[in-house]
Amino acid sequence: MTRVNEFQQPIGEPVENWQGAQLPSKTVIDGHYCRLEPISVAAHSQELFDALRQAEDERDWTYLLSGPFRDLAEYQTYLARLETLNDPLHYAIIDLSTQQAVGSIALMRIDAQQGVIEIGHVTYSPQLKRTRLATEAISLLLHYTLGELGYRRVEWKCNAHNHPSRAAALRLGFSYEGLFRQAMVARGHNRDTTWFSIIDSDFPALQKAYQQWLARDNFDQQGQQRQKLGELIENQRKALLTTE
Repeated sequence: MTRVNEFQQPIGEPVENWQGAQLPSKTVIDGHYCRLEPISVAAHSQELFDALRQAEDERDWTYLLSGPFRDLAEYQTYLARLETLNDPLHYAIIDLSTQQAVGSIALMRIDAQQGVIEIGHVTYSPQLKRTRLATEAISLLLHYTLGELGYRRVEWKCNAHNHPSRAAALRLGFSYEGLFRQAMVARGHNRDTTWFSIIDSDFPALQKAYQQWLARDNFDQQGQQRQKLGELIENQRKALLTTE
């Protein structure tokens, strides 16, 4: 039944003893395949610059608000500014098999008082795209924010024309929420922005699905997945419904 107040107006469910979430910190987040480290010019700039330059062309920068970078010095200047920020809070993604930085990602638009945070600035090199590391990096941030820091909502936003980003959000279990028309002007063009989210009640099923998908026995000797993440998420959601 819909809750109502003393005026018989419908209101939301109570959130008891809400004190807000904790702010994320510049801490290392460890996974099985990758590690997230707070971005550092000294530690990461050369490796990241080299990894990102492995792309065949500059199409990966089309929907990002920064780059491409002409040379290492320009990229280091960019990272030097990011290194000082707490929002966005940027992380380098380290491949544990090589101990090399292969991409970066950020927590941003941080509203600890309301328990809302966004994952953004997703910048993956060719070595990182469509790998277990790419999925694990997102799952680590979701566990950190929803599971450890007490956030109620994690957002994912992207240019409405960025179909790979939209597909990634849906594959990871984010729910599509709508289109914000003419949200900004980016690189001299109109940008409509699509919004996705995961809320705290979504996360238990998603976390189990991530763990199942990332398990080493879910991949054959050639590294090909045995079960798709989407199938595992759907199974976990159905299992959760049957127990409620």
